[in-house]
Amino acid sequence: MRKKYFTLIILLFAIKSFAQIDAKAKFQKNKYELAVACYKKSDFVNALDLFSVASKIKPENELGQESIKKVDTLKCLLRKDMMQKALGTWKLIGDKPLWAVKTTKDSQNKLVDEFVEISENKILFYEQDKKTLVKKIIKTENLVYYNKDKSDSLFSAVILSDGTIWNCTVDDKSHVLHVINIAKQTENGVEKIENENLERYYLKM
Repeated sequence: MRKKYFTLIILLFAIKSFAQIDAKAKFQKNKYELAVACYKKSDFVNALDLFSVASKIKPENELGQESIKKVDTLKCLLRKDMMQKALGTWKLIGDKPLWAVKTTKDSQNKLVDEFVEISENKILFYEQDKKTLVKKIIKTENLVYYNKDKSDSLFSAVILSDGTIWNCTVDDKSHVLHVINIAKQTENGVEKIENENLERYYLKM
């Protein structure tokens, strides 16, 4: 009797486990198919997010491996597109959007203008005296994309030499570069910043 009881329990656990595995597989397939649909529509940002999700559900199976490859491909594609928009010289307009009144007033009171010059592998920070127009280099950084892991969908973040991690977006219409400090790499790992994040807005010159 006891053997039958234990056999029944084991059988029930096995059925439950198989059901969970099957549910995961279906969920992964659904996300993968949605990602493919977005990809075909050239909606690469959403495709990247969905492939990232699919790759994490069951990373060891065929769909998981294929999703990882798509994540890598899309990151490269989106970074190339962002880089084309970001190349050039940008003037700091403040920690608020261009339309903010206070930003304009603050800019008028400054003795120097601050700029960043972005190339394919370098970021140059410098100041320019408003009267003399003399430039002073503040620092030069290697342009290094932040990659937490292969399946991460974050494609537009860069990490600076001080460990700060900045997510970058470029608005095509307003020609504004917006950067926000989302985390910092320390000896203890990556510390996410979720409140009172530092922000910077730059205008394309």
